[in-house]
This record gives sequence, C-alpha cells and structure tokens, in this order.
Amino acid sequence: MSSHSIQANRQLDYPPIIWRLSLLDEILTSPLVFVGGKGGVGKTTTASALALIAADRGSRCLLVSTDPAHSLADLFGQPIGNTETAIAAGLWALEIDPDRQADTHLAAVKARMKRLVHPRSYSEIDRQLSFARHAPGTMEAAMLERVAEVMAMAPSTYDHIIFDTAPTGHTIRLLSLPEIMAAWTDGLLSHRKKSERLSSALRHLGGGKVRGDDLSLIDAATDHKDGSRDAEINELLQARRRKLVQAREQLLDRTITSFMLVLNPDRLSLLETMKACNTLTEFSIPLAGLVVNRVLPENADGSFIKNRRQQEAHYLEDIERVFGHLPKVRVSLQPGDVHDINALRRIGQIITRGETFT
Repeated sequence: MSSHSIQANRQLDYPPIIWRLSLLDEILTSPLVFVGGKGGVGKTTTASALALIAADRGSRCLLVSTDPAHSLADLFGQPIGNTETAIAAGLWALEIDPDRQADTHLAAVKARMKRLVHPRSYSEIDRQLSFARHAPGTMEAAMLERVAEVMAMAPSTYDHIIFDTAPTGHTIRLLSLPEIMAAWTDGLLSHRKKSERLSSALRHLGGGKVRGDDLSLIDAATDHKDGSRDAEINELLQARRRKLVQAREQLLDRTITSFMLVLNPDRLSLLETMKACNTLTEFSIPLAGLVVNRVLPENADGSFIKNRRQQEAHYLEDIERVFGHLPKVRVSLQPGDVHDINALRRIGQIITRGETFT
C-alpha cells in the first residue's frame, strides 16, 4: 500500500445506485443540482459548465452562488449580483449576498413586529434587531431562508437550478431547521398560553384589564379581540416553518435533487470529500457522482511533472477504491485559465462525454 493512501473511512455505506445514462444526463434529470467541494477545487467552474450545457440543450436554467466570495461575475465577465441576471440564452445567474440578505430579512421582521406591537415598543424592537444583525447565525439563517425560496422556483420557473455551494453545511441545517423551528414555535405559543391564563387570573382578581405579558414586545397595538395576535404570530412562524419543511422534502427526494462533489487528486481534497459523503449518507441523501478535476494530462512531461504524476496516481487509486461505486469523470488540468463561455463549454463537453476511470 502506498504511503500516500488514505487509511481512515475506507469503506462507506451507500445505498446501491444503478447508472444507465451518462453522469451529465443523470444529473440534469433533476430540477435541483448542488455542486460542492473543498474551496479551490473548481466547483464554480463545474457548476457553471453544467448550467451552460443545460441551457444549450434548451432548458431554462438558473445558476446560483451562495459563496460570500462570489466568482460567477468574474467567470462570465459581466455583473451579476443579488437579482436574477441573464448571462446566456436560457441561462440566468444569481449571487446571493449574505449581508444584504440579512438586512432584508431583519427589515421584514421589524416591519412585521411593528404591526403586532404597541407603538411604545418600537424603539425596543429597533434596539433588539440592531443587536440581532451582529448575532452569530443571523446571516446564515437569512441565507438558508433565501436558498429555500430559490429552491421553490424549480421546476415551475426554471427547469434546473444549479447551486454553486459547499452543500454539506447547508444540507445539515436545511434538514434540521424545521424541527428546531417547530420546537421553538410550539414552545413560544405554549408559553404565551400560560401567560394569557395568568393575565386572565390577574384581571379577575384586580377587576381590570392587564395589558401585555412577560413577552412584552408582543403587546396590544389596537383593541382587537384576544387571541388574534397569537393567530397572526403563529401564521408568520408557521409560514417560515413550511418553507423550510418544503426545502427539506426537496433535498430528500432523489427525483428532484442531485448532489455532485468536485475534488482534486490530492490528500486534503479527498479527505474533505469523504467527510461530505459520510454526512450526506447519514441523512440518506444520494450522491449522484464526482468530478475529479485538474488531473494531469497524459502528454505532460518533464521530471517535475513525472513526480507530480506519481503522487497523483496514488490519490487517483484512493479515489477509485473509496468511491468505486460512484460514477466519475476526469477533467484534465487546462493549459490556461477558464474565464469565458467557450472554455466553460469545453469543460461541459468533457463532463458530457463522461470519461471514466479504467
């Protein structure tokens, strides 16, 4: 066994997958495609190439970047930003801005809360949400909600939505957030019911109406019927919960969602991919396949290249051993930067041909 070989997590437990089509054809039967991998392995190029080929085949395709360090605009040579932007025939792109998404999310929350509370609480809402803007998890929560909204556009608005992202972390959170939201919602409403019963008892003992409760921000804004505030609050919470539940159902449905991982033939990339595969398997999410990127071309020569090729060969053996049950395509290291549509089409054609390990 080579000293370069990966020892840990050699055998991964995956459900059996039968493949009859090329990897690209199989991927593009799915309305939702997540392309991920370790930073710098070429997932943006791969996702863009897939999206471009899908559009060339006549599909309406949306390419979405959730990486804060967006590179889609640089890759296609035009501004993209936080709105759907046409970049080729049948192809649109979107770069979700976490900061802008958090600001938009908190502004919506603030507007909703101010409709439900007494005006005397407005300043407190502003103060609390200004703190929330910098709280851990705020941008991620806003990002995940936006991802869920984009996912809902397939296949009604777009035939395919391809996400350029590191899927593992997003997947775990999209899978677990509905339960977290349910527990939080149910706990809050249960707490309010207890508080209302206490307020009722105090009104009975004191002979007057007690306005407000221990959740003082949710106070009466008008003289509406008791319980109507709870109904509106509950609907707001449940709507968000339904959005996340739908996203989770889409992720778990192999007829809707495909995951593809991109890796390079090196140790760190291989280890990262193994971890991602284990996480996806834990949630019973099938992995459609791998793109092994930047493989040295067969005609490369010289002593430096020879040494690199020998090291690369060990990792290619590891990839075949660990992921032997999954279809794979090789994409050779290109002689120049991939920075235009023609270069992306060449990458897409390589994936389309489905060059496999022998």
